Amino acid sequence: MNSEQLTVESHPFEPFLPEGARMLMLGTFPPSEKRWSMKFYYPNYINDMWRIFGLIFFNDKDHFVDATSKTFRLDELIPFLKEQGIALFDTATRIRRTTGTASDKDLEVVEETDLCAMLRKLPECRVVITAGQLATDIASRQFGIEGPGVGDYTAFELDGRKLRLYRMPSSSRAYPMKIERKAAFYSSVLGSGSV
Repeated sequence: MNSEQLTVESHPFEPFLPEGARMLMLGTFPPSEKRWSMKFYYPNYINDMWRIFGLIFFNDKDHFVDATSKTFRLDELIPFLKEQGIALFDTATRIRRTTGTASDKDLEVVEETDLCAMLRKLPECRVVITAGQLATDIASRQFGIEGPGVGDYTAFELDGRKLRLYRMPSSSRAYPMKIERKAAFYSSVLGSGSV
């Protein structure tokens, strides 16, 4: 089956852009709906993003986990993200899944998100975090910078505003790194006062 025959998917979520956000976190694109445990970012129950947040902020990887329902506690998570000034979206707005998985290597990006336009809606944002290589590649190209290595950042400017693009490891369990090590990378930004 060639790529023209594959279904084009549009992003299922609205950008999460709380007023006063100081950080924008970007993945590539959500998994297919059959893998969701909730209608919000990082919806796959086996994805570790919200466990990473639990470790960093509460020293408890299950802080946002609802193990009984095999989902996450959105009623706690959304107010927490607003309080922390963390916005969320993805670097791709429309994609094709070449094999049906959510893996970056199996995504054909049909339309990239206009990241500069998104940042203009977040005037207080100074930090952009990408989770994974493809998201980093897209963001770096749009910002006209060289992509940082895992755990590092590259400085850039937008309309005279100084920002940093941080490259973090993927929160997918397919990425071969222990959750505690991933949390240490994310903590270097989330817990450093960079935000």
